[in-house]
Amino acid sequence: MSTESEQKRRWRLLLGGKNKDELSSQDMMLDGILAALYGDKHNQEGARTGYLGRSAPKVSKWLGDIRQRFPASVVKVMQKDAFERLDLHTMLLQPEMLEQIEPDVHMVANLISLQHLVPTESKETARMVVQKLVDELMRRLKAQTESALRGSLNKAVRKNRPLANDIDWGRTILANLKHYQPELNTVIPERLIGYGRKKPSNLKQVMLCVDQSGSMAESVIYASIFAAVMASIPALQTQLVVFDTEVVDLTEQLADPVDVLFGIQLGGGTDINKAVGYCQQRITQPRDTTMVLITDLYEGGNQQSLLRRIRELKDSGVNVVTLLALNDDGAPFYDNRLAAQFAALSVPTFACTPDQFPELMAIALNEGDVEQWAAKHEVVLEQA
Repeated sequence: MSTESEQKRRWRLLLGGKNKDELSSQDMMLDGILAALYGDKHNQEGARTGYLGRSAPKVSKWLGDIRQRFPASVVKVMQKDAFERLDLHTMLLQPEMLEQIEPDVHMVANLISLQHLVPTESKETARMVVQKLVDELMRRLKAQTESALRGSLNKAVRKNRPLANDIDWGRTILANLKHYQPELNTVIPERLIGYGRKKPSNLKQVMLCVDQSGSMAESVIYASIFAAVMASIPALQTQLVVFDTEVVDLTEQLADPVDVLFGIQLGGGTDINKAVGYCQQRITQPRDTTMVLITDLYEGGNQQSLLRRIRELKDSGVNVVTLLALNDDGAPFYDNRLAAQFAALSVPTFACTPDQFPELMAIALNEGDVEQWAAKHEVVLEQA
């Protein structure tokens, strides 16, 4: 098919129309799937406009059809459009619907927000949907996170009889260059230098304090996955706290990320001050602690008390970082005024993507310049 013909075909599928003669049998199927959601009527710009019926069996079949006919990235967009256009949230609680869903962060956020309405017969299916997303995110993020963080931990503690996995090969080779064997074209190390294991009292502490108000849905899901990954790293002591107007400590559930996600209650108001106060009480080693506050800073509590607590944390030696969003969507909506006040306290305040987060944490744990890193990576950075 020529480029011009392919362009015409795509525009026809995008805009719809009554003339079916120009479509192949395969395209007729695609056109029917698109028409079910977007209709054959058109708005003033010429784009499709219309709605899929609210019948549960019909929608369930449609979800199955789009999974068969479109790539996963397109399926997720169409699912999102269907739920926004039709307000299908209650239908999301039906087993036949759940079985057809292609899990993504947006869809799981919807499901978690409705978890108190999930009927008994749908609970196991709902858990399977969340588990599928968790598995996908763990595959995507676990190796990257572990690699970035392990390289930044325990480097200050050296020993000369390291285990195989603890050998610092760069420093070992430098220390043994005088033992280079030309005939073998290699270095024979007489002294091994390794990364030591810090004693439990000297573990690096990570405190993730995450806003679970509705606007932060995707951020809290990603933060929960990262918390579970970091909790599996022996050199880190990881804590996860989520909040709206109340504070919930999910640290004990980090061994099972699905339990963590079902422990989230999306929606409600926001009391950042109360959450920071809770975290402040549980930080036992300030100079070994990085606290990441993930919130859009729309504070419903006491702003002056919040700023005082942040100043106290900084003065005690805690490395405080504020993320205005942790998602794939780019620049967030946030309280510019409060963000500027955080920045004035020398608290790096910006948004980043999940792919950037492991490197960010490595910089923070290694006491690097987080603001410089953020500026270099062109993230949304609030400056004083």
